[in-house]
Amino acid sequence: MARHSHPTLWGASLVSPGRTRFRLWAPIQRQPHLAIEGREPIPMGKQDAGWFEVEVECGAGTPYRYRLDDGMLVPDPASRAQTDDVHDPSLVVDPHAYEWRNAEWKGRPLEEVVVYEAHAGLMGGFDGVRSHLKDLADLGVTAIQLMPIGAFPGARNWGYDGVLPYAPDAAYGTPEALKRLVDEAHGHGLQVFLDVVYNHFGPEGNYLHAYAEPFFRNDIHTPWGAAIDFRRREVRRFFADNVMMWLMEYRIDGLRFDAVHQIPERDWLDEVAAEVRRTIEPGRHVHLILENEENDPGYLGREIDAQWNDDFHHCVHVMLTGEDQSYYGNYIRDTAGKLARCLREGFVYQGEAPENGEGGPRGGPSGHLPPTAFVTCLQNHDQVGNRAFGDRLTTLVERKALDAATALHVLCPQIPMIFMGEETGSKEPFLFFTDYHDGLADAVREGRRREFKAFPEFADPHTRERIPDPNAPATFARSRPAIGGESGDHAVHALYKRLLALRAEHVAPRLKGAKAESAEVVNEKAVVGRWLMGDGARLTILTNLGAIPAPLRGVAVPAGEPFLVVGQPLVADGVPAHTTLAWLEDAPK
Repeated sequence: MARHSHPTLWGASLVSPGRTRFRLWAPIQRQPHLAIEGREPIPMGKQDAGWFEVEVECGAGTPYRYRLDDGMLVPDPASRAQTDDVHDPSLVVDPHAYEWRNAEWKGRPLEEVVVYEAHAGLMGGFDGVRSHLKDLADLGVTAIQLMPIGAFPGARNWGYDGVLPYAPDAAYGTPEALKRLVDEAHGHGLQVFLDVVYNHFGPEGNYLHAYAEPFFRNDIHTPWGAAIDFRRREVRRFFADNVMMWLMEYRIDGLRFDAVHQIPERDWLDEVAAEVRRTIEPGRHVHLILENEENDPGYLGREIDAQWNDDFHHCVHVMLTGEDQSYYGNYIRDTAGKLARCLREGFVYQGEAPENGEGGPRGGPSGHLPPTAFVTCLQNHDQVGNRAFGDRLTTLVERKALDAATALHVLCPQIPMIFMGEETGSKEPFLFFTDYHDGLADAVREGRRREFKAFPEFADPHTRERIPDPNAPATFARSRPAIGGESGDHAVHALYKRLLALRAEHVAPRLKGAKAESAEVVNEKAVVGRWLMGDGARLTILTNLGAIPAPLRGVAVPAGEPFLVVGQPLVADGVPAHTTLAWLEDAPK
């Protein structure tokens, strides 16, 4: 058995079982007090540079807040747990209380990663996720990625409106429940990744402005409000300590950093990634993954492992649906050529301007990076949930076409990510949901509907009124899909299990040192990609997502039998409709 913790600059830290040190950065306050439930407020000692500190006789489970100069009571911004919601008292937590059973777990190498993106609330909280671990391991995924879990207002939220990033939300369970989930996942051979949000705070429950106004910049704004000031050491440490807490205390195996293009100080990511590599135990696999809309390859190839590759999603989505609105307009022209570039070089946009005329040049050269530097998906929380009605591909395209796309996605050497419910062919929507009240609830509901006003199908205000209210409990309830091991389309589940087994057998063991060799267009709905694998073998994937056969017309394919056929076998005059085939040719002797 082992116990783990990691020291943090902010917040409440036990110095002995019955004594706790409290630290708060409050540079615009004269004399904040520690307010423990049932006791008189205790003045905090003033330190240098806006810090206040006090040590008090109290232990784990003590509820507390900070009282500001004007009498306002606020939770600890580095709260490790809340008694209830984000406006309520914080709790002192003993990080050593949990005894880890799978203490020898070292994680899994990047080449073995298959991500399953999940929302903890829709799965019944941390204990609910834990109940699905065996089924997900049997399916063949190797990493569960939880959408953000930092405390947010109310009982329902995607997680990107969190305001207390150190505190697992009480609606999902306690810190110990999260640790049990991670521990048991490791016992099943599963990694646990966590989506973390360091580019903004949500619109309700963030009290930092009241006592630490310099935490934010007044010269830069993000889509969610004032930018966080990563030029300040105190701010950088706040988030760096949060990174280290998840990795060291909670034994999380990887982090997905949300929207890093909204963090102006690029060096912070490099700095925190270097700290991670210095700190984690020898031989332990920890993976750092970015979301970066700018297609910036500059972070990759060093301490950062991979980045979400939206280009793959957009190309396949356009080929399947023909949609051309918003950013899909950048992928309508020569879609197959763009998908081929994605298979060959990673990003589609590598310095070119978007074709829909929105914005300047995007991205940089990425062809030198290994396939494992890119995380691909057919669906994710954004691409489904940001549709007005949360439509999944199962409701938009023919199943045969989706099966062919799934085969390409799972067997492609880039890192595949499956969105919860895909593995059961779920048709339930994934809607945008929150739990706001009063004026903020009205603003979120109407703002959500206003977002779609520019789309022709939503020009009529009566049509926009049909867009589900994010705050309605029914919106959350409708978003729960069947999870692997439950009901759903058993044929789809069997396909995913088969494909993941083939990836584990034929692709993953050869990924280290693999590189793209070539990719070319067969026709407007079909492409072929080739990779030289780490052991010298050649992987070829040929896919036709169209409804009619695609003539090969001189495109070379291997002579041997494919190890995978989804759809129909290859015929003399081309690739049948809705078909993906894969070959593996041995390395030359």
